[in-house]
Amino acid sequence: MKRRALVAIANGSEELEAVAIIDTLRRAGIDVTVASVESDKLVRTSRRVRIEADELLADCKGRQFDLIILPGGLPGAEHLRDCEQLTDMLKNQAASGMLYAAICASPAVILAAHGLLDGKKATCYPGLEDKLPDKSAASQRVVVDGNCVTSQGPGTAMEFSLKLIELMLGAEKAAEIGNQMLVR
Repeated sequence: MKRRALVAIANGSEELEAVAIIDTLRRAGIDVTVASVESDKLVRTSRRVRIEADELLADCKGRQFDLIILPGGLPGAEHLRDCEQLTDMLKNQAASGMLYAAICASPAVILAAHGLLDGKKATCYPGLEDKLPDKSAASQRVVVDGNCVTSQGPGTAMEFSLKLIELMLGAEKAAEIGNQMLVR
């Protein structure tokens, strides 16, 4: 059965993170749905790059994903944080033991704000650590704690993406994709 991932985006999302995640997971054969929390599929990212989502998040209602991923960027992370449907999906994902992941500002701005980092070690973009409930792993590039995966920012996006592949499809597949992309 093909693994499914949801990447939520919004106006102001960090484009390098979003595209690195989407591209890397798709190279691994993961069925990635890019969903906009905005009223339009076309979003303008933090540096005004336009990305067209596959669909609106509203159209994903009731669907299950093996992984939900949140790129960072401001004010994108704030828009994602304020989306009630996405919050409900994340809380259900966490409660069911399924993977959820965030990078850059999103661990601090979204996951911490909704209690999804309580009892978990996490990292985020440097300077936002004060919002993490447990700051002990904040200096690490990628942190896995149970079903939650966090990372620091644009420079760690490939490492983060490969870790997600490893968790979903195994270390061998992650190494294969990393080698193809000249990352490892």
